[in-house]
Amino acid sequence: RSSLPVWEVAQEGLRVRDCSAMTTSNGYKWQKGKLRRLENLQPEIKELAQRLRYEVSVRGKQLGWSEKVARSHFARNMRRIVTELYIRDNCHPFKATLLLWVQVPMWVCVSLALRNCSVGALGSAVQEQFSSGGTLWFTDLTAPDSTWILPVSLGLVNLLVVEIFASQTKMPVSRIQKFVTNFFRAVSVVMVPIAATVPSCMALYWLSSSLVGLSHNLLLRSPAFRRLCCIPRTSSHSDTPYRDMLAALATKYSLRGQQR
Repeated sequence: RSSLPVWEVAQEGLRVRDCSAMTTSNGYKWQKGKLRRLENLQPEIKELAQRLRYEVSVRGKQLGWSEKVARSHFARNMRRIVTELYIRDNCHPFKATLLLWVQVPMWVCVSLALRNCSVGALGSAVQEQFSSGGTLWFTDLTAPDSTWILPVSLGLVNLLVVEIFASQTKMPVSRIQKFVTNFFRAVSVVMVPIAATVPSCMALYWLSSSLVGLSHNLLLRSPAFRRLCCIPRTSSHSDTPYRDMLAALATKYSLRGQQR
């Protein structure tokens, strides 16, 4: 395309995000199937953990194991049991990241393409159209947003997506999952100063893409939409997801405030 004025940059974010969702629709169903199986495994894992803890305790008393040795035996055997369950039901958590490996490369490619347009790599005519194709406070799409409105909005939307996902997770949270959640929180914060140094067209694209991701996240929690798309119900699904989401976020941050 010869030009991408401000509304087309925003639309490009929507198109790319929707295109990745459409082209990976089968992958999305596959991903939801893995997550559903993983969630349905949790009661069985909990029961097996209790049984294994009792067996290790009895065995430890018979052989005179120290508490450290008993914990080591429990952890090693629990990892083996969980791995066998993942293999049995074909639902390893890593397989649920399929869409991420499709969307991230597309996000990077579009970001680099917009950067090339803004710096004149595709010709001065394209750069001129970018420099005069903005609106509101960011009239020049080739310059960074000096007001920081786009970067801060991007950080807030990304943090909201992370917190919504974290608050709705009802399965036991492992150390790795906590690390991943905190990592994405850090990335959301770090993206704010980065977005303030890149051309406004890139920050606008990132913001529009994040807004689409947030809307997808909220839409997929709608019971009516899930029934329409024939998405199977799991034990964590609620008939009032948005009310529960707000309550979970309010409880989470009120407890943090009391602890401080």
